[in-house]
Amino acid sequence: MNRDVALDRLASESDWDIVVIGGGATGLGAALDAASRGYRTALLERSDFASGTSSRSTKLVHGGVRYLKQGDVSLVKGALRERGLLFQNAPHLVRALSFIIPSYHWWEAPYFATGLKLYDWLAGDLGIEKTRLLNREAALEEVPQFKQAGFRGGVQYWDGQFDDARLATDMASNIWKHGGVALNRIEVTELIKENGRVSGVACIDRHGRKALKLKAKAVINATGVFSDRLRENNDPNSKPFIRASQGAHIVVSQDLIPLKSAFIVPKTTDGRVLFAIPWHNRVIIGTTDTPVDTIDENPRPFEEEIGFIVQNATNYLDVEIGPSDIKATYAGLRPLVSLSSNSGSTAKISRDHHIEVSDTGLITIAGGKWTTYRKMGEDVVNRTIDACDLPRKECVTENLPIESEFPEPDSSSIHEELPYSWNQIDFAIDREMPLSIEDVLARRTRCSILDEQAARELAPEIADRLIAKGILDEAAKAKAIEDFQDSIR
Repeated sequence: MNRDVALDRLASESDWDIVVIGGGATGLGAALDAASRGYRTALLERSDFASGTSSRSTKLVHGGVRYLKQGDVSLVKGALRERGLLFQNAPHLVRALSFIIPSYHWWEAPYFATGLKLYDWLAGDLGIEKTRLLNREAALEEVPQFKQAGFRGGVQYWDGQFDDARLATDMASNIWKHGGVALNRIEVTELIKENGRVSGVACIDRHGRKALKLKAKAVINATGVFSDRLRENNDPNSKPFIRASQGAHIVVSQDLIPLKSAFIVPKTTDGRVLFAIPWHNRVIIGTTDTPVDTIDENPRPFEEEIGFIVQNATNYLDVEIGPSDIKATYAGLRPLVSLSSNSGSTAKISRDHHIEVSDTGLITIAGGKWTTYRKMGEDVVNRTIDACDLPRKECVTENLPIESEFPEPDSSSIHEELPYSWNQIDFAIDREMPLSIEDVLARRTRCSILDEQAARELAPEIADRLIAKGILDEAAKAKAIEDFQDSIR
């Protein structure tokens, strides 16, 4: 990926087939689907790829165990199929992970096992390993710190784990490989219309301040929690349908909680499940489902969310989690779609996606989840073909590998607390279009999520390397470091 080449293409090439606005999982999935079919495709992201919700997930590729209890079998079946396809198409980023549901009452193990057997069955030929019952000793072998008073054992099942922001960056790179353009720091300022129909976009390069106009046969709004803003720009009378819900996480050392398998709190005080997941020598614990009225570009966990997570985890674990044990925290906003005026719990809103075609031809896709990004991309491009009278080309992403050139770490470790090396940092800066310290430490690598203090210590050196490549001005170094520190404060 090369920013100058991309800007030249946007300035010189007219009549794009499809312009996708939004560089999170949904927008990237739609643009990759469109580009791989052979449509002239441009993706425009106001900030950085996956800078919002799509880099702040629980890092799971899953069908959604709790949705079975809600009776949403079709959502679970579809998500399990997409989970299996992602194992095939991005094996460098997705791995199988064992989960343990603890049992403290005689009925719990058979109850959970019954539902999880259905979970296995719904996955069909794309399943991982089969659910099984574990006795007390076997379950403690996987999660030694389960509280032992009354502990009977548990149920073991399997799901997938991935690195969300790395997958997003690889998807952006693959859009380029299929002839499209994916560009960050491009803000759409206006929808251009001809004869009452959307016919393109006006935008500005937030890095270089250059204004651009793109003509397009179709424009897809894939801006997640910001979808209603663009819908209102298109039609001031449009009725908002996004219900934002915050999901918070904490990150602790695996030395504190030495897990061999992930574990699930089967029912938290708000009726959700809570995961504790080993990841890069850390344990990610989350998540919450907190309705929010204000859409923040950099949401942060509320104190009560952190307290909720700690309390529900320690209800089952014989461990104390104090403030000094928390290496990092993060939060993302789910773009849930509610088509009714009911203001009930966001936890009960379906995680399925929704596609809307406006009278002016703007196509909006919202809702959904990371696991189903590929199907969301297929569905919205199919709808776009019909709505905008594009020549029909068949979807190819079911068996499309998501290739990656990101190197393995060498011996030049960037920090004793982090699993990355300088060759990876240099590759990201040279080839993956980061424009800030945060781009490098939060998304091209996951330093900010793994250890906030270590990331702070690295910020000056990252700034120097961005300066050496002409991405950052020396005069702006202090402000860039301050901005990064503020982003994780």
